[in-house]
Amino acid sequence: MSRTKYEGKISVWRRLAIYIGRFFLWLISTILVLVLGLYLFLYLINKGPSPHFRDLFVASVMESSAGGILAQLYLTDEEIAAIQANNRTEEIQEITDVSLVNFDATGAADEQGSEGAQSADPESESGYVYDDPDGDGIEVHEVHGETYSGRMMIVYDPSRVVVSSIPSYTHGYMGWTIQQHVENNGAVAGINAGKYEDNNGLGSGAWPEGVVISGGRCLNGNDGRTYGVYGFNNDNILIVGNMTAQAALDMGIRDAVTFGPALVVNGNSVPYQGAGGGLNPRTAIGQRDDGAVLLLVIEGRKSSSLGATMADLIDIMLDYGAVNAANMDGGMSSTMFYEGEIIVDNATVRDTRRIPTAFIVMPLSGQD
Repeated sequence: MSRTKYEGKISVWRRLAIYIGRFFLWLISTILVLVLGLYLFLYLINKGPSPHFRDLFVASVMESSAGGILAQLYLTDEEIAAIQANNRTEEIQEITDVSLVNFDATGAADEQGSEGAQSADPESESGYVYDDPDGDGIEVHEVHGETYSGRMMIVYDPSRVVVSSIPSYTHGYMGWTIQQHVENNGAVAGINAGKYEDNNGLGSGAWPEGVVISGGRCLNGNDGRTYGVYGFNNDNILIVGNMTAQAALDMGIRDAVTFGPALVVNGNSVPYQGAGGGLNPRTAIGQRDDGAVLLLVIEGRKSSSLGATMADLIDIMLDYGAVNAANMDGGMSSTMFYEGEIIVDNATVRDTRRIPTAFIVMPLSGQD
């Protein structure tokens, strides 16, 4: 090979090495600028001039499985605890007064919603207007606020709302997606339900925490401890309160899970501090005085919907006539399934979350 050709090849490799070096220098510089920019942005939120934004941000990230580090980098544990104390919903000892929910447990709630679009019973004490064009006893509304959007599902007949559970609670088992909870039980709709082990957002969804009662059988939590128990008794009334699993069974609870806190008890908003919590995806369940069940799922952690606070959930539930309501598991678990598809979904990092329990809606008699 001639000296000229050899030097030409060397020159090509040198230029290529220079281009590669410049590219990686640019890439590293860009990453450093972004990291520095993010650090300064978070510093301004946590240490900046607005206590309101700081408190809302801290309350939001501390509710997530792994986001707490975004506050812990800048604030002490004592500072975070003080912010959380100023933005929380209080735990109360009051339990549902069943006399405040009045409906025909034999099926009047179902009949009220079976006549079609926007019908109302003029003799009904509640005076609620029903919008059920397809006659399936379910109506779905979009809900919107300054920081959130989501869906409210109203199920006229509360006997149709039950707890679905995976068949085995073991660390080697996988939970079901909300679609599997619905389809495996022949249901028509569903939302996520109770608490479960989910370290750093990487849980398999197979290990519930607290009480799980399904079909009158206690599947988890029967150890004498007191839990927040949220579910339906044999008269199809939503019970909200703190009790042991055995106490729940003794009072005739047929389907229930643990999460919380309670949002509305016996027609009254529970006390809360600040916003009651941060902006996050949320799921909640409630019941009106005519027996109709309210299933709410809010989108969050998106540019189109940052999420809702506990105060927002309380306002929505009261607006829809809830006499009792409770918060369920939130975050990426918050999901609503209806008419064969997911209509609210918050799983943005990986596939739809696998969960051990769900509140599902069984079909009407004779409905496929």
